[in-house]
Amino acid sequence: MLKPLAVCAAFVLAAAMPASAEVKPFPNSFETREIKTGDATIHVRVGGSGPAVLMLHGYGETGDMWEPLAAEMVKDHTVIVPDLRGMGLSSHPDGGYDKKTQAADMEGVLKALDVAKVDLVTHDIGNMVGFAFAAEHPDQVTKFVLIDAPVPGVGPWEEILKNPLLWHFRFGGPDMERLVAGRERIYLDRFWNEFSADPSRFDEASRQHYAALYALPGAMHSGFAQFAAFDQDAIDNKAFLAANGKLKMPVLAIGGEKSFGPQMAVVMRFAADNVTEGVIADSGHWIMEENPDATVKAVTDFLK
Repeated sequence: MLKPLAVCAAFVLAAAMPASAEVKPFPNSFETREIKTGDATIHVRVGGSGPAVLMLHGYGETGDMWEPLAAEMVKDHTVIVPDLRGMGLSSHPDGGYDKKTQAADMEGVLKALDVAKVDLVTHDIGNMVGFAFAAEHPDQVTKFVLIDAPVPGVGPWEEILKNPLLWHFRFGGPDMERLVAGRERIYLDRFWNEFSADPSRFDEASRQHYAALYALPGAMHSGFAQFAAFDQDAIDNKAFLAANGKLKMPVLAIGGEKSFGPQMAVVMRFAADNVTEGVIADSGHWIMEENPDATVKAVTDFLK
């Protein structure tokens, strides 16, 4: 999402670049469920058997982004892929967009599925929900993969906020919703273009797919609310760390080479004791679209 703020040793997870990755339906072995968690109903894709992995998406996408990884991991895992509250096909409650509340949504999903322990794989805002879940339920998380986005209140958060590329963190409110209404595709293209190493890798079919979901009633309001909650998220995360110390489970912090890069590991070492650094070659923020083969390999190798 932004250029690295510091330079440190990195290993680059390189792979031949595939053609641009179009959103594809999940394998037929997956089923969808609508799971009630407090004031939200969470749309969830579930498939496979074996150790469980929970995949959390970020802004500008939905759980659909995880199809390449889900298709691989379903061979020997129980794969759980929700849409976060207010996004995709999940409901749009009036509130609850702080990440602590959304972590409680995930706890409700896992209870409904009778899943006690998971590996976490997260991207963008999913990192923030995943961090809140791991901090509150460390005994339920075996390994944690965070991909290309900072965590509010952790490490150089205040410096990251100063980056002009991230003006959208403070963009919201009723006037902004009026400006974007009916122009969701224009607004989202800005993210897909500016945060890509090569915008063509976020293909037209994928853009149409996600723009239609973000044009659903209440979706942009909920999206703005995700960002508006960052100040509260920072307070909550600092409290988590003060009360419980750093995360103890193994963490893989992945950045796109043309985005956060090795800075992801720098950030996470402020909040976790056992951090492995990873960089996805020739990729910006949208690593599942820009270099899915390398991303799938990095995640599956770490979770073995």
